[in-house]
Amino acid sequence: MATITTLARPYAKAAFEFASSAAALDAWSGMLALTAVVAADPLFVERMRDPGLTRERKADDLLMVCEGRVTAEFGNFIRTLAENDRLPLIPDIAELFEQYKAEHDRSITVEVESAFELTDDQQKTLATALTKRLDRTVTPHVTINPSLIGGVLIRAGDLVIDGSVRGKLAKLAEALKS
Repeated sequence: MATITTLARPYAKAAFEFASSAAALDAWSGMLALTAVVAADPLFVERMRDPGLTRERKADDLLMVCEGRVTAEFGNFIRTLAENDRLPLIPDIAELFEQYKAEHDRSITVEVESAFELTDDQQKTLATALTKRLDRTVTPHVTINPSLIGGVLIRAGDLVIDGSVRGKLAKLAEALKS
């Protein structure tokens, strides 16, 4: 059976290509984010499971909730998703679209776990260093994790940089066991 990402990818790619060619990446990003929130709402999910609703009606209901905040082209996209029974994939499509957009913009959001609160200067210094290393514009998203003892743990896509005291202690313990 195909995974959700496999099903969502062609729609996200098509949406990205259309939005890119129309110079409307930010607009489509916002519309996808809006419809993703609506499509993930438990009440809306329950309504979409109603076997009495046609696929066209499901699309109409979603577009009615978003009325005035989506373009006609985006409405056509939603109708295509509905025709193919893919409305539940909207949150995944939105996530993939954002990945394509970040790649296009040469930007990345980096997850940073720190043992202590980072000052604005420390965050800027970290972002600058990561921007040079990753060759992308970096936006750090910092969370506090006291169990690190000290230092930071950085996740940027598949790259993990463990500069924490806990990580260094674990490496030392492993080396002593060898």
